[in-house]
Amino acid sequence: MSNEETVKLIAEKVSDAGGSVYYVGGYVRDKILGIENKDIDIEIHGADVSAVEDILDSVGDRMEFGKSFGIYGLKGCTVDIALPRNEKPTGKGHRDFEIIADPFMGTYEAARRRDFTINSLMENVLTGEITDHFGGMNDLKAGVIRHIDDRIFVEDPLRVLRAAQFAARFNFEVASETIALCRNIDISTLSRERIMLELEKALLKSGKPSVFFEELRRMGQLEVWFAEIKALIGVRQNTKYHREGDVWTHTMMVLDEAAKRRDIVKYPLGFMMSALCHDLGKAVCTTVTDGVVHSYGHETEGLPVVQSFLKDLTAETKLKKYVLNMTKLHMEPNKMARAGSRLKKTNKLFDSAVEPFDLIQLSICDGLGKLPRCSDSEEFLMQRYNRFNEIMSRPYVMGRDLIEAGLVPGKNFTQILAYAHKLRLAGCDKENALRQSLAYARTVLKIKICSHR
Repeated sequence: MSNEETVKLIAEKVSDAGGSVYYVGGYVRDKILGIENKDIDIEIHGADVSAVEDILDSVGDRMEFGKSFGIYGLKGCTVDIALPRNEKPTGKGHRDFEIIADPFMGTYEAARRRDFTINSLMENVLTGEITDHFGGMNDLKAGVIRHIDDRIFVEDPLRVLRAAQFAARFNFEVASETIALCRNIDISTLSRERIMLELEKALLKSGKPSVFFEELRRMGQLEVWFAEIKALIGVRQNTKYHREGDVWTHTMMVLDEAAKRRDIVKYPLGFMMSALCHDLGKAVCTTVTDGVVHSYGHETEGLPVVQSFLKDLTAETKLKKYVLNMTKLHMEPNKMARAGSRLKKTNKLFDSAVEPFDLIQLSICDGLGKLPRCSDSEEFLMQRYNRFNEIMSRPYVMGRDLIEAGLVPGKNFTQILAYAHKLRLAGCDKENALRQSLAYARTVLKIKICSHR
């Protein structure tokens, strides 16, 4: 059975037992917005726990997640099944709650426990009727992210990030009363994993990820987790190249340009994080001389700042290595395009990049995310990228080739291989590169080459 058929069967059995089953949360919201969402969440009302479990057992192999939580699944089915839940305070902390399933609490109370009005909508599985206790439909039409209940909302500080994330994903605006409430919520106790998860959604699911940061700025919530981004506010730029405003404005523009290209790059999350971090160095090295703003070396001066920022958010080595590499090199493609650099130089650049195609795209976004927009480098860079790939696909000198030619592996072996690699980047064919590498070993390193046996 499909997920939808499974849900309908559960709903029919629950109905026979006197209860009702509703689609809830993001599934209903996205369905109304016309957005595909394969994550189906249902909530079962009006049937006690034992009856629900019997019904689920009759449909498939039941899985249970916490005895008192009322959260279930079925093997081979990706539907999340839940009973309405109540929370009883056990302490003063935001985690100090006992969660108890309460299938008879009613749809009003169940919906009130959700974060935003647009997520409180419920759709009866069998009738299609929408239950809207808190004006979620009106907020969907108006493009507003609005919290439901002051007391319940502040129980989980992550909702500050979720408000900004939803605003970015749907290009909505956070309601003024929700902004005001978020200003006084302490998000410092959240784990970096939860922060990173919301950041990923904003970067990878939003048409305009800048909205995420603009809304956090309105809330006064940049300082704890995004201080390095906040530091860009008010940092001046040379108006000859940047008439759009400060570095914050430029970064937000680049971020939105990057969102248009994230589906074609090799590492979308790394690419979007690189767009966010590429100019962090300007906050620490921008100077003004005779009225002219300079940010010399910001691509390297920013590396420790980027490293610190990433360390607070993730332990993912691949992500950190990628973003640091892209930050360091982000200026070079456009520079080389403007200078019409030689093939050997562009090949060397692409060879030093963890993902040369992504580096080109970042550099293009850097040029487009400013005023005046610079969009004249793409053709040159892509031509050179294609040449680079063609050259790198050719046969090349390897260690075994040097050994077969009579070289004995030793302390200089790596140096000879590096020389052969330079010849490869210069476009030398394998036979010529091998001959030159052996000559390099003889004359420069004065290494004796044994005759073939």
